Amino acid sequence: MVLHTLAAFAAVTRLSKVLVVVAPDDVLFESLGRGALTVRCGGATRAASVFNGLAALLRQGASRHDWVLVHDAARCLITPVQIETLIDACCDDEVGGLLALRLPDTLKVEAGGRVVATLARSDKWLAQTPQMFRVGTLMDALEQAGPSVTDEAGAIEASGLRPLLVPGSAQNFKVTYPEDFALAEAILQARARSSV
Repeated sequence: MVLHTLAAFAAVTRLSKVLVVVAPDDVLFESLGRGALTVRCGGATRAASVFNGLAALLRQGASRHDWVLVHDAARCLITPVQIETLIDACCDDEVGGLLALRLPDTLKVEAGGRVVATLARSDKWLAQTPQMFRVGTLMDALEQAGPSVTDEAGAIEASGLRPLLVPGSAQNFKVTYPEDFALAEAILQARARSSV
């Protein structure tokens, strides 16, 4: 999954560096010998891993004012076009933003295994990645929000800023459940056939 993700980012030529954060004891990824810089600084939470990765970028020469795109490798179906769309939408924005998808389904609230409410969906979006913010702004937001924040946009929101929503794709889903692997494989095979 990571290799499919890296291939999409490698095709975006205006990115100056790709950094992959792995667990401190990971040896598998580095043995693959791919072009991305690998740092063994993964934390106990997503927020900690992202914060540590941002600190590694600063040590590599990035500045706090530089833009950074944070991506979840479980979204292995990201395309270069989607990445470019996010960059184009956010590069002149004062906050930054994220790929997201309007919620297509009815949203229910549950208690004890039963529906207790139905929420309006017209203003609901499913957050995706990549998410694009300034390195320093994101580091400060993550530090302030703490380890329980589930995505970078949530940390930015908690700091009082309002990230831009950039329409993503239903194919940029997070491979989470066993049945997701078969769907991801089918999409990748269809893309391979169409590029021949």
